[in-house]
Amino acid sequence: MNIKTLGIDLAKNIFQLHGADNLGNGVLKKTLTRNKLTETIANLPKCQIVMEACGGANHWARKFNGYGHDVRLISPQFVKPFVKSNKNDRNDAEAIVEAASRPSMRYVSAKTIEQQDLQSLLRLREGCIEMRTKMHNQLRGLLAEYGIAIPQGISHLRKALPKLFDREKENELTAALKEMLEMQHNLLVTMEKQMARFNSG
Repeated sequence: MNIKTLGIDLAKNIFQLHGADNLGNGVLKKTLTRNKLTETIANLPKCQIVMEACGGANHWARKFNGYGHDVRLISPQFVKPFVKSNKNDRNDAEAIVEAASRPSMRYVSAKTIEQQDLQSLLRLREGCIEMRTKMHNQLRGLLAEYGIAIPQGISHLRKALPKLFDREKENELTAALKEMLEMQHNLLVTMEKQMARFNSG
C-alpha cells in the first residue's frame, strides 16, 4: 500500500483515516481507536500526515513527527469547502487529503512543547483574571444589598473583606454571611497567588 498523504479526522477516542496515493486515489479508509492510532502510525511507512488544526492536533503532530512523518496542520476553514455530500468523520478525513493536495494550501505550524506550555500559562492566567473580575463584581453587588459600598478596584475589595468578616468587630452582617465572605476572601487570595506564579513564569 503506497500512501503519499494520510488525512486524519481527530476526535477524543475514535479517529477516521483516509489515505491517498501519488495520483490522489483513495487507498486506505480506516476507523481506529486512540490506542490503535498510535500503533498504526508508528508502523506506517513515512508519508505526509495532514490534520485539522483543532484540539489535540499539536500533541499528535509532535508524536507523529517523532515517527519520522511529515506532519501538516490545516485550518478547519480551508478544509470545509472540500467536504463532499454529508458531513461526517469519513468525509472530513477525505476532505483533509483533498485540501492538502492543493499547491497553494497554507498550513499552520505545530506548536513545540515549550510553545504549548507558554500558551497554557497565558490561557490559565487569563482565566484567573476573568474569574477574579467576576468574583469582585459579584461580591460588590452582594454587599451593596447590605448597604455596603466597595469602590471599584480589586485592592479596595481585598482590604475591605477581612474587616467585614472579622468576628471581633461588630457590624450588621450575620455570622452566615461573614463565613461566606471569608471563604470568598480565601479564594481571592489563592487566585492572587496563582496569578503571581503565572506572571513570574
